[in-house]
Amino acid sequence: MLRALERVAAGGWPTEEAAGSITLAFDDRFRRRIRLKTDQGEDLLLDLEHAERLEDGDGLKLERGGFLAVRAAEEELLEIKCDSPRALARVAWHLGNRHLPTEIHGSALRIRPDHVIEAMARGLGAVCTHIRAPFRPEGGAYAHGASHPGNRNPGHGHHQHEHDHQHD
Repeated sequence: MLRALERVAAGGWPTEEAAGSITLAFDDRFRRRIRLKTDQGEDLLLDLEHAERLEDGDGLKLERGGFLAVRAAEEELLEIKCDSPRALARVAWHLGNRHLPTEIHGSALRIRPDHVIEAMARGLGAVCTHIRAPFRPEGGAYAHGASHPGNRNPGHGHHQHEHDHQHD
């Protein structure tokens, strides 16, 4: 069985040393220790020191030497587009207010399909399209302290909201 002991960020490992690859959905890319199968059908024990978010293009350093390339799997997504940057920013605000994992993809937003959120976006004038693509949501301002990138309240409990209050 292959054993991966370290995640090396995309661009920081020699891709010519890739012994294969592993394709994972968003929910499967935040791990510490789990048994998986590579794209080549080999058993793999992911055995990291602590849980880490695996990004598309990262390398997993193998105990025997070499690396596995991490690939983001295609998933069902909802792509949201608007006719103006202001309208898109308004939809983005509503998604952020709900702490939804959101990918900013050019002039579109991508989220997991949700009929309630889709209706809200359409009500704000957005055009929504169901697509299949890798999901690479933003980590957010507090991603380094978040317990899980897909958490509905990423980072909450690890920071305090700051508020301007004037006291006389």
